[in-house]
Amino acid sequence: MHYTIHFSQVLKYVPYLIGGAWLSFQIAFLAFCGGMVIGLAGAIAKTYGNRALQVLVNAYVTFFTNTPQLVQIYFIFFGLPQFGIVLSSYEAVLVGMTLNAGAYATEIQRAGFVSVRRSELEAAETLGMSFLQSVRYVIIPHLCKTLYPPFSNLYIIMTLGTSMAAIFGVEELTGRAFNVDAITFRPVEIFSITAGLYILITIAASFILLYLGRWLFRVKGKVF
Repeated sequence: MHYTIHFSQVLKYVPYLIGGAWLSFQIAFLAFCGGMVIGLAGAIAKTYGNRALQVLVNAYVTFFTNTPQLVQIYFIFFGLPQFGIVLSSYEAVLVGMTLNAGAYATEIQRAGFVSVRRSELEAAETLGMSFLQSVRYVIIPHLCKTLYPPFSNLYIIMTLGTSMAAIFGVEELTGRAFNVDAITFRPVEIFSITAGLYILITIAASFILLYLGRWLFRVKGKVF
């Protein structure tokens, strides 16, 4: 059996796939931002919170880092309606990815909190900074500079992980690739283009993170 590659038969679907790539980028970006906020709160709780708060955060982190993300989204999409909470497929994927990212971000940022030198915190206290001011002007800039590599990797993993949204009917990049393949029966061409688009959006995401870091916190780094 011979398969002849004809990209000309699928090129007209490229704009449709690009629209899916934009949706993948959007889901990853929103989930990453939400996860960063959850992670910051969780890291503060684990580092400075009382025992009860630490136990609660540890339970959250343990659950979401030791169960498959797909299972978590399945529970949100199919399980929560049993309790009267009905989410669309897009919302379920976004919530699931955000909670999952928050768990990993908690551990990453906690490591960053621990790495802050005591002398820097004491200097902030000497200047009369409150705890929140110390977080804003001392801890967060330190986190941004030291944790850029792991957060960049987390974001790229999340971007690639948006492909699981296709299982729930979300027409992101992989979902649209399935749709086009069902019409054209040209899997080699379709998924070659899809892979190329994933490479482009992960590179674009890396550049955005890099230049935001340079602009906001003077983070030094490179994409390649």
